[in-house]
Amino acid sequence: MTDHSEFDSVSGKTTTGHEWDGIKELNTPLPRWWVISFYLTIIWSIGYWIVYPAWPLISSNTTGLLGYSTRASLAVELANLEALRGEKMAALAAAPLADIEKDPALLALARAKGKTVFGDNCAPCHGSGGAGAKGFPNLNDDDWLWGGTLDQIMQTIQFGVRSGHAKTHEGQMLAFGKDGVLKGDEIVTVANYVRSLSGLPTRAGYDKAKGEKIFVENCVACHGDGGKGNLEMGAPDLTDKIWLYGSDEAALIETISQGRAGVMPAWEGRLDPATIKAMAVYVHSLGGGK
Repeated sequence: MTDHSEFDSVSGKTTTGHEWDGIKELNTPLPRWWVISFYLTIIWSIGYWIVYPAWPLISSNTTGLLGYSTRASLAVELANLEALRGEKMAALAAAPLADIEKDPALLALARAKGKTVFGDNCAPCHGSGGAGAKGFPNLNDDDWLWGGTLDQIMQTIQFGVRSGHAKTHEGQMLAFGKDGVLKGDEIVTVANYVRSLSGLPTRAGYDKAKGEKIFVENCVACHGDGGKGNLEMGAPDLTDKIWLYGSDEAALIETISQGRAGVMPAWEGRLDPATIKAMAVYVHSLGGGK
């Protein structure tokens, strides 16, 4: 093999013999300390593969000589924590809902546990403080679609709303426009009538008598006489100026035309009974519980 390297007088180093467009590549090997560090990292990685879980298999993975995993370590820590809480959580699970709020120790435990679980599971929809958002009820006020007593709140958390659970709350706002029950002008008229029930301004020249007639024929069955709502059907009170999807004319027209059918998941089976009870107590304590 012919050696094409030569001495470079400018840098005082030899070249590799490679040249591009008149530019010659200097032969400058990597520092010895860097090369040694590089090979040490390779040796370290091989050792890591052997000692710790690393290689994926068809249905699992290699466990490593130490058999250590952060997931298993976390599971042990959580189990130890639950063991410490076990006696108190057992007392919470055994106590009737009404008695928990009468016992300062159980109430403090339920609120602390409920707040943590609420933050992990409910805050994405209802907000970290339970203030809600469009389509997600505010849990701080005293307006409840399915009831705000301790028992009613717990039932909603357990079984959800339109969740598919056998005991879930059912009932939804029908799509009067989409299903062809009402015409466009009728929807506009009844939307303005609904606004008038809570003292909101209405469109100039709207026919109140016609709006009331449409409301009586189509809406009273769920929302009740005068639009006061019906907890058994989850039909909101239309007179209290609390609106889940908005109170402006456009929002009401959309609601009446397209309907509403929001879903609240059922937490039974996902959370243990004591945790569900703690969350019910916490929600009830936010300020809107009856």
